[in-house]
Amino acid sequence: MTPAPVIIAIDGRSGAGKTTLAIELAATLRNHHKVSLFHLEDIYPGWDGLSAGIERYVTTVLAPLSRGEAATWVSWDWENHHDGDPRVTLPAEIVIVEGVGAAAAAARPHLDAVIWADAPDGERRTRALARDGETYEPFWDQWAGQEAELLAADDIPQYAHVRVLNRADGTAPADALQALTYLPALTTALVPELSSRRGLRLLSERIEASPDPAILFQALYATSGNAVWLDSSLRLAGTAGPGKETPAAERSRFSILADDGGTFGQSVLHSSGVTRITAGCATANVSGPFFRWLETVWGRRAVRGPEDYPCDFALGWLGYLGYELKRETGGHDIPSDAPDAGLIFAGRGVVLDHTDNTVWLLALDAPDAAAWLNRAREAVTAAAESGGSTGVVLPAANAAAPAFAGRDTETSYKRKIAEAQHQIAEGNSYEVCLTTTLAAEVPALDPWAAYLALRRRNPAPFASYLRFGGLTVASTSPERFLRIASDGGMRAEPIKGTRRRAADPDADAALREDLATSLKDRAENIMIVDLLRNDLSHFAEPGSVTVSRLCEIESYATVHQLVSTIDAVLLPGSPRAEAVAACFPAGSMTGAPKISTMAILDGLEEGPRGVYSGAIGYFSLNGATDLAVAIRTLVVQDGGEGGKVRLSLGVGGAITADSVPQDEYEEIRTKAYGVLSTLGSAFPD
Repeated sequence: MTPAPVIIAIDGRSGAGKTTLAIELAATLRNHHKVSLFHLEDIYPGWDGLSAGIERYVTTVLAPLSRGEAATWVSWDWENHHDGDPRVTLPAEIVIVEGVGAAAAAARPHLDAVIWADAPDGERRTRALARDGETYEPFWDQWAGQEAELLAADDIPQYAHVRVLNRADGTAPADALQALTYLPALTTALVPELSSRRGLRLLSERIEASPDPAILFQALYATSGNAVWLDSSLRLAGTAGPGKETPAAERSRFSILADDGGTFGQSVLHSSGVTRITAGCATANVSGPFFRWLETVWGRRAVRGPEDYPCDFALGWLGYLGYELKRETGGHDIPSDAPDAGLIFAGRGVVLDHTDNTVWLLALDAPDAAAWLNRAREAVTAAAESGGSTGVVLPAANAAAPAFAGRDTETSYKRKIAEAQHQIAEGNSYEVCLTTTLAAEVPALDPWAAYLALRRRNPAPFASYLRFGGLTVASTSPERFLRIASDGGMRAEPIKGTRRRAADPDADAALREDLATSLKDRAENIMIVDLLRNDLSHFAEPGSVTVSRLCEIESYATVHQLVSTIDAVLLPGSPRAEAVAACFPAGSMTGAPKISTMAILDGLEEGPRGVYSGAIGYFSLNGATDLAVAIRTLVVQDGGEGGKVRLSLGVGGAITADSVPQDEYEEIRTKAYGVLSTLGSAFPD
């Protein structure tokens, strides 16, 4: 008896392309494995024998194979309509079983993975009859009725680990295999296939140009369903050149543009403990914590950057981590109406170096890489010659501005401030970063135009535009959450302390001085610095945690901010995703101590924060990550056909024992101003 094999079932309605998918998937797997293939159509006892065929398949084929034994079964003679010859299917390292009912309830205990293949109804019939012709056509309705009866009693698709929309264009086998590699049950069996994620070859091209990034993004990604622009939109005059930048200039040096297209492109959405990975036409669902999944796909050096390449992004994952992932780092589980995380895997992308005035085109070596590099080069040239972006005005200038409503009134927010101060007085927290949400519904809004207006009005080093289908995140964040360089250098740069900007220079200078001399704001900032020193220390080399800047003023278009910098060195061999999780969510968005204060906040805030207070950035193939805190962030959710567009904006501030409720309320109005004023909206009463 051989060891028990890995058994993969491919199920789906007739005409969904199961047989072709199974044959081609088996052929690919045979490059590294011994594979057996079984087709259920060989065992169904006639055109009315779906149910009986499934029973035969489970008892005479699947049960012995799952024990590592040879399966002896009786075939069906379709021409003479009776039982045919006995046959034997031998066990192998991997067994693929395909057919209607391959993953039926009685079969599932024997299966390691289930693929559900699907295709549009009209195409299914055409494909099935094209394959089996006159033999099948008289029985189509009879067989389809049995399929419908089976699926009414047993919702097989909901048990699928991978779903494939088979377009019969030849992409399904490769996409399905890519999705299978994410399944924990197949990790050991598919080690050779998993190794393809490593040892990748990075192609690069350096271009001397300063293209308009908005025009370039539209040229490359206007039609992409999922795309990311990490947009260092803050331009600082008088910087000293590479290696000598001020901290604000260092954060503003690079912009990254990418989508999930091409051979390696993938997208990920995580909600409430389930990670959904889409690779082309295949989607895999993996249950378990997000950060555990992240550790399986990121953190090891898979590529090296080009020579003399100054950026730490060498392709990889880009997107956001929502605040509700705190359920994995000591917080409570609060469901959100937006995915808890959204990422794309970019196998090709554009990096703009705003200091050197150069463009880097990056692509993983693949059959489609050369064509994309040519197209990207042409787009860079066109954007460099365009003379600048003009798309910065909201298109519906004559329409009514969005009318935002707050989760809290002024009275209720001040009551929550008082409760937070009570918790502090009781010794349950030192600082409570209380937030609230402003929301609006509008008939229509162009997220792209809104973002262009936001970045022009409030440029920021960590601005970003993220598109995940009907979900758009438009952020003008000034705050770095966490950076881990490819060489292990770690940095956090919390912001605590805010004053509005004034048009009058003297008044503006006075506001800046007021922030610089505020004992309360310095105390808030220093408490968060202490918290982040502790967070970084979990995976840092002993003695490497230092505070290189403490409570320095940085000024942006609408606010002055109090910023500190904490540095450390990652302990060699440490799991990088766990190092990120140890710091998540940003201490500047929770307060201290972090875990007990998050519990206090869950009780006070009465709802999820969603994307707000999370992180936005990248996880690079060279092990680097650079993440911003998701503040000053507008979230736009498309309501679908006929539905309204939903807008949300989170705002908040740190509450301490000596906070003045009116001042704290004015602070959230100040923080909301940049986004609301761009939309023509007012802070709700």
